[in-house]
Amino acid sequence: MQHSLLALMLSVTLTVSFNANANMGTVAPKNTSPAKKIVIAHRGASGYLPEHTLPAKAMAYAQGVDYLEQDLVMTKDDKLIILHDHYLDRVTDVADRFPERARQDGRFYAIDFTLDEIRSLRFTEEFQVENGKRVQKFAGRFPIFKSHFRIHTFAEEIEFIQGLNHSTGKRVGLYPEIKAPWFHRNEGKDISRLVLSTLKKYGYNTSNDMVYLQCFDPNELKRIRNELMPKMNMNLKLIQLIAKTDWQETFVKDDKGKLVNYSYDWMFESGAMSEIAKYANGIGPQYPMLIQENSTKGNIKLTSMVKDAHANGLQVHPYTIRADLLPDYVNNMDELLDIIYNQADADGVFSDFPDIAVRFLQSSLPAIPHVNTQATPSTTKEAYSAATQTMVPSAELTSTVKKHAETKTVASAKKATAINKSHHTKEKITAKSIEKKAVPTH
Repeated sequence: MQHSLLALMLSVTLTVSFNANANMGTVAPKNTSPAKKIVIAHRGASGYLPEHTLPAKAMAYAQGVDYLEQDLVMTKDDKLIILHDHYLDRVTDVADRFPERARQDGRFYAIDFTLDEIRSLRFTEEFQVENGKRVQKFAGRFPIFKSHFRIHTFAEEIEFIQGLNHSTGKRVGLYPEIKAPWFHRNEGKDISRLVLSTLKKYGYNTSNDMVYLQCFDPNELKRIRNELMPKMNMNLKLIQLIAKTDWQETFVKDDKGKLVNYSYDWMFESGAMSEIAKYANGIGPQYPMLIQENSTKGNIKLTSMVKDAHANGLQVHPYTIRADLLPDYVNNMDELLDIIYNQADADGVFSDFPDIAVRFLQSSLPAIPHVNTQATPSTTKEAYSAATQTMVPSAELTSTVKKHAETKTVASAKKATAINKSHHTKEKITAKSIEKKAVPTH
């Protein structure tokens, strides 16, 4: 079933054009284009298909993204898998299959299961349990526990992307995130070393390769930059993800060896970007961090974060733009993209709806064309834009996608909600509520 769904995604949305000179099978693509705005598929096309599944990645690839994101955690038998959190219970049937394997906090951690055990689980759209019932987080997305989806490894996804790069002539990159290195280290596992060795195995070694390596943990990024990469003769682009301290995203050991919450407060102070530039190539802030919380429709006020980052040579890739979860100062996703790409001047965005972001760049930024390139397409229902070297879907497909996107964005503008830290309460989104109350969902 999963293979047939993959085939459907590719056949419907991707014009495969074979390049006789392409020889990219297991070779990491190089980023030879000048700096341009980019689109990063947040967990794939996760607005349409369950996050991080190969079908979601295939769909995003076909939609013309520049980078595909991979969240990485480790299994009990030291395998790297693609999973947003280091626990399994919000996206699988693990509680039904292995009810006795929960920890004292009630969560089922990936690190307590072997790869074979994890492969046996059914994977689904994100849900939460309310009054003993599973409730889908985003009601308008792919229904929970429908069709057939599984968790796969980092190596399998790299081979999948490189295989598509080979067969299509495109150059789509990787954007892996090392999840909770402090947690893995406390469990006796060095996830960062394993991530680097896997990237190196598949040809991703230098800052010219199409890969960004991201992490919320600044101490771990410094270790990667100053210790691990020099030993492995690597020099990858590193992205410092930015969180609010009360999200409890990262923990460090105090003088007594106890894990305590890391403070991100310094990243919002004057001079922060110059400090980050000492070990990273860019930042990944939550997009409300770029917009002052008193902004309203027609009166958008920006923070200095992007300007400060650019002044220190840092790229800025904010997360996460969602057509079905919009702030109250915009009417649709295009308006939000205009604020982030054009007014704030971010270099790229993470989005659950990458097709909308790709179309926005193609239609709204002729002076800053979309970066992705590919071989000359076949002459069927596809048009080719020589100016941007990108595929333009047929009028019929474009109309269908546009109609769907408009329907979702109009509905979201009226009913947009955010999930708070307990995952139980919904509230109207405002700049302030997104920044201060909503759970980070990068």
